[in-house]
Amino acid sequence: MEKGYVTQFTRLVIGNGSIFAAVDIWRPRRKILAPVFSMKNLNEFVKVFNRQSMIMADMLGPMAGGADFSVWRYFNTYTFDSVCETTLGIDLNSQKNPEHSFLAAFDWLSQDVAKRMTSPWLHPDFVYQRLPKYKKFVYHRQNIHNFVDEVIKMKQKQLSTFQKGDNKDISETAPKTFLDMMIESSDRVDKKYSDLELREELMVIVLAGTDTSAVGASFAAAMLARHPHVQEKLHHELDVVFGKSDRALTVEDLPKLKYLEAVIKETLRLYPPVPVTAREVMNDVKLPSGTTLVDGVTVVLNIWATHRNPTFWGADAEQFRPERFLEGPLKHPSQFQPFSLPMRNCLGYNYAMMSMKTMLANMLRRYRILPPSDMDEHKLQEPLKVSFDIMMRDMDNYEIRLEDRTENQFSEGRLLTNQKETSQ
Repeated sequence: MEKGYVTQFTRLVIGNGSIFAAVDIWRPRRKILAPVFSMKNLNEFVKVFNRQSMIMADMLGPMAGGADFSVWRYFNTYTFDSVCETTLGIDLNSQKNPEHSFLAAFDWLSQDVAKRMTSPWLHPDFVYQRLPKYKKFVYHRQNIHNFVDEVIKMKQKQLSTFQKGDNKDISETAPKTFLDMMIESSDRVDKKYSDLELREELMVIVLAGTDTSAVGASFAAAMLARHPHVQEKLHHELDVVFGKSDRALTVEDLPKLKYLEAVIKETLRLYPPVPVTAREVMNDVKLPSGTTLVDGVTVVLNIWATHRNPTFWGADAEQFRPERFLEGPLKHPSQFQPFSLPMRNCLGYNYAMMSMKTMLANMLRRYRILPPSDMDEHKLQEPLKVSFDIMMRDMDNYEIRLEDRTENQFSEGRLLTNQKETSQ
């Protein structure tokens, strides 16, 4: 259960957040966090996902019928706004103001940490801290810390005035955020979260929640652009669930979108946002092959390769075929692990899936995704070119085209109204 040596460089950004913390720190924090991610709590966030994804769909309107563009900025700002609202209780409106300092700082830090991980000569602190860019690292890290610290203080002040009965603007029935629930959950154990511990855990949720969902959905959009027959099945499913109505997506709709879930899972299989993970070997372990992993070494677990192993996925393991997730149980419980596996799996797996399903559903209700204009049939069959900076990214930056499909589909309602306003 101990994370690998190279994760220490990520700890320099987020501290001892539970995703990378040592086991003795992770274990008690996991007990506090696990109830927070219950499905009952997550279901309350679907309204936020729906509202923010409809803003995203509106922002995409001017791109429909136009030239190639990167969908990354739209998805990344959607997930950032959704995560900040569900986690911290604030709406940053970064979708309409995408140059937020937090996103810029996180993007720089992700690339820098990845470079350090893959450059052994930069591993020693006495080397790295003498480089000119170290000051920039400290600057961006401080921006992120200041942002989260400010929100924590604001929330604590808000809760304090509410308990005294001085704040009439807070309703007892208002949806609770992750921060609210983390404070309450830690209140029920012997040791409450300190401000530092709250910051570390919130940073994990905000950073991981923003990036994993945005990366996963962006890869899904790129794959749908290359597989129109899959997209047609998706449109059919959405039309069955929503009909010609432009009503809001609800939590009851998500389980009905089975093919959409299969598309997302197949995308995560071929292009897992986190392609590798690492663990420390604490005792000698003999593998079935006869190889012994000795105490003290770090093992890198290749999720990318596991997801493409034909022994478990068949001869078509390299092909994009969502139907494989509708054909029955998997052959092995460990063959699919886009968010790692117990005991130290990602607690936010269901949160990310619900967010991705909502954003893609509301996008595809309005648009058809097309490949870039310069992509011929041969290129459509080629795998995506990827790079690594903590998360795995598309080197072509998820370029697609959009085509409006709401014309003649809705006789009335907001979707059609927005489309007309955009065209005007």
